[in-house]
Amino acid sequence: MLTQETASAVLSAALRTGGDFAEIFLEDRRNNALSMRSGKVETVNSTRLHGAGVRIYSGLSSVYVFTNDTSEKGLLDCAARAAAAISGPDMHQAAAFAASQCPNIHIIKEMPSRVESRRKAEKLKAADAVLKMYPEVVQGIINYTDSEQRVWIANSEGLFKNDLRVYTRFMVNAVASNGSENQTGSCTPGAMQGFELFDRTVDAEMCAHVAARTAVKMLHAPLCPSGMMPVVIDNGFGGVIFHEACGHSLEATSVAPGNSEFSGKLGQKIASDKVTAIDDGTLPNEWGSENIDDEGVPPTRLVLIENGVLKNYMIDRLNSRRMGMPVTGSGRRQGYMFAPTSRMRNTYIAAGEDSDSEMIATMGDGLYCRKMGGGSVDPSTGKFNFSVQEGYLVKDGRIVHPVRGASLIGRGSEILMKIDRVGRNMQMAQGMCGSLSGSVPTNVGQPMIRVSSLTVGGAK
Repeated sequence: MLTQETASAVLSAALRTGGDFAEIFLEDRRNNALSMRSGKVETVNSTRLHGAGVRIYSGLSSVYVFTNDTSEKGLLDCAARAAAAISGPDMHQAAAFAASQCPNIHIIKEMPSRVESRRKAEKLKAADAVLKMYPEVVQGIINYTDSEQRVWIANSEGLFKNDLRVYTRFMVNAVASNGSENQTGSCTPGAMQGFELFDRTVDAEMCAHVAARTAVKMLHAPLCPSGMMPVVIDNGFGGVIFHEACGHSLEATSVAPGNSEFSGKLGQKIASDKVTAIDDGTLPNEWGSENIDDEGVPPTRLVLIENGVLKNYMIDRLNSRRMGMPVTGSGRRQGYMFAPTSRMRNTYIAAGEDSDSEMIATMGDGLYCRKMGGGSVDPSTGKFNFSVQEGYLVKDGRIVHPVRGASLIGRGSEILMKIDRVGRNMQMAQGMCGSLSGSVPTNVGQPMIRVSSLTVGGAK
């Protein structure tokens, strides 16, 4: 742990060469993982990650140095190495720490570290038994992970806080084969919960059914036709489109240096009137939430887009300086080896008022995306390309049959303006988001939406 006495000494050492702000982030994390492949438990791993980082600002410049020696001497040496990169005429002093309590909005009922591996393995075995019920599923990969991360954060402005973050996730991937071709399906729920995840949120057997059904269905589906057409994207993981194609472009990481297509557009209309988008770190026990961000700032509910108008960016401490705007509780990092930057938390398109059935019935010929897969995006241009894990061809407003091999191709700013229907049932799904500060847990979400026209890649 980090004491206030040690933190004060380290921050003072960090400021000795002219820095005007200093921060310490200390982490002690324990991870557990079980993996099963084709009915056999392959791995049971427990790891511990322990270390700290010292960050110094001098104006708009930043230096970050980390160490796994968290003794007072080790932290002082780390601060000295960081300070050696700073030179300035002024000596700044660290402020006295203000007494503050970090409220815990994420109640954990069963800490994963107190749960025997046998009980965790039972969840894997239950899912594997379901996969065996599907003759065409030739391989099942099932993973269980949990993490208990304790952090201490102190800075020269008088902040001293600590937090405990507990994550649990269950992942099922099914591979179906006809001997010449394979198709996959997945189900990967998680939450900021302990092992009670399986009592409150996740049914291991149902998760396996979802993964297997998708894989088998896609195995027998014809190839998707290509072209420009209306596209309906379902709720839950469908929100990955907004996350990747638009969300990253609203992070100060890309906005501050002018590398985003949305830089300088606050108050301007960037989306259809139907679109209200939110990034919320205050939701209890959600995968992307925290009690404090990785800079010690309380979480916020941030309206990014309201009825099509750009209202806010996601801003961390350094980019707050660069932009002259307040922080939004969006500073996040994978761990102590990464300096934080602005990141998404639970990011979603808010529920609208349209009927799911009506948006399909009135779309004519197009594509219904039941579940999205992975993809890529360039935040500077917003151009994206996403695979569709489970898709269906729509003819004259009726779902005809499943199709495979579909992909969605477009640009974030264009897809936002073309959303002409937003449904009522918003759901979220879990993912790991990678950026400059490493990989962090994020929720994506939306209700069912319709895009009036979008390029669909498929069969020639």
